[in-house]
Amino acid sequence: IWGNKMDKRTFKIERKTKETYISTSCNLDGKGIYKINTGIPFLNHLLIAFTRYSEFDLEIYAKGDLDVDFHHTVEDIGLVLGKSIVSALGEGRGIERFGTYFIPMDEALVRVVLDISGRPFLSYNVDFKEERIGDFPVSLFIEFIRAFVNEGKFTLHIDMLRGDNAHHVAEAMFKGIGKVFKMAVSINPLLKDIPSTKGVLI
Repeated sequence: IWGNKMDKRTFKIERKTKETYISTSCNLDGKGIYKINTGIPFLNHLLIAFTRYSEFDLEIYAKGDLDVDFHHTVEDIGLVLGKSIVSALGEGRGIERFGTYFIPMDEALVRVVLDISGRPFLSYNVDFKEERIGDFPVSLFIEFIRAFVNEGKFTLHIDMLRGDNAHHVAEAMFKGIGKVFKMAVSINPLLKDIPSTKGVLI
């Protein structure tokens, strides 16, 4: 991975391996503008939902060994996106740090809770009733989110409270992740310091 800090809370990263090439640019103070091409249409759809509800400006380009399967590309996008966000935050000075949101989508209801903690932890309680959404294996959602959490060093809890349609559950989940990041990275003008008693967050 190599990357560079850009204006304000923006970071660009490129990662190249024998399996994938991923390029991301993330502006935390954006308007939800996106340019996303992962080579996987349903993943594009979910990342667009994340972008719109986080209101980050996000560019993602990925080229991977999709002829093998989606796994390498999905996982690597997760880790590069996590790294982009945490790098754009810098020290995290003045941020709210926490976010909680419930997202309904028809019969589905998903709760997402975030702490930008510097401690990677994922609690993922999602039980899909279908194995695939189109040609996308639902088992790859946890691989994406785990890589995202580990590289960004976030604490993230995702709970499917109810839901039958896998598409509805997945979309609610990614919209919820977007909303909690919007909340957590927002600047509180009353908070001048790093929001941690340790004096360090990231």
